[in-house]
Amino acid sequence: MTREQERARARRRAEKFEAKQALKEREAARNRQVAVVVAAVLVVVAAFVFLTTQLGDDTKTPAAAPTTPSATSATTAAVEGCTAAPAPPSEVPKAAKPDKATAAGKTFTAVVTTNCGDITLQLDGAKAPQTVASFVALAKANYFADSPCHRVTTEGIFVLQCGDPLGGTGSGPGYSYGIENAPKDGTYPKGTLAMARTSDPNSNADQFFLVYKDTKLPTEGGGYSIFGTVTGGMDIVEKIAAAGVSGGATDGAPAAPISILKVAVTEKKA
Repeated sequence: MTREQERARARRRAEKFEAKQALKEREAARNRQVAVVVAAVLVVVAAFVFLTTQLGDDTKTPAAAPTTPSATSATTAAVEGCTAAPAPPSEVPKAAKPDKATAAGKTFTAVVTTNCGDITLQLDGAKAPQTVASFVALAKANYFADSPCHRVTTEGIFVLQCGDPLGGTGSGPGYSYGIENAPKDGTYPKGTLAMARTSDPNSNADQFFLVYKDTKLPTEGGGYSIFGTVTGGMDIVEKIAAAGVSGGATDGAPAAPISILKVAVTEKKA
């Protein structure tokens, strides 16, 4: 083989090698693009699922509960003004659904005593009679005693969720009802008191949430029943939210445990 033939053969080998390398680089680039697209799709899907299930009643739709106390780490945060949270009850008491007429057209004041201080609520029976009737009846039956507020969200939506004596794993009071007074535009201003539910619009029961920062929620399925406002103690909700989520997530059990000790309700007279 002549020297010229050897050089030609070497060039061909080099060209083949370079072609293979270029092919590998194109394949790697394509794989990276596919991975980015898949990741983006997963983020969009996750965001959609989060928004459509964000305030679900955790006991009725376990899949809608991204984090519950048993699923997070034991991370806790010391918050000034809070004492140790009590152990939750071993079971949820059952009750009969009260007649909405007991609250229709009436206004109530509810003082929610927690291990971090009192939170005062005004309940609007004119706009949400069934919801208010239920809340008042459960409060008078001592249903909420020693119940942990099992969920706080710190990104996208801004709420503290409470109401289930077992901290998101209970089965409810034994009844449920439909949506009342849900905003058509999905706007829930700071200070809003509303009911949590599953994707079933008739699944309102015991769980409720306090909005500590203006929040926009999906309107699909009917929205969430607004039945009152926070008139005192918002600073308590805000400092629990500021302490974050146990385990460092943005949705789950509060890092600073807060529990309802009791709820006292009185009717406001005209």
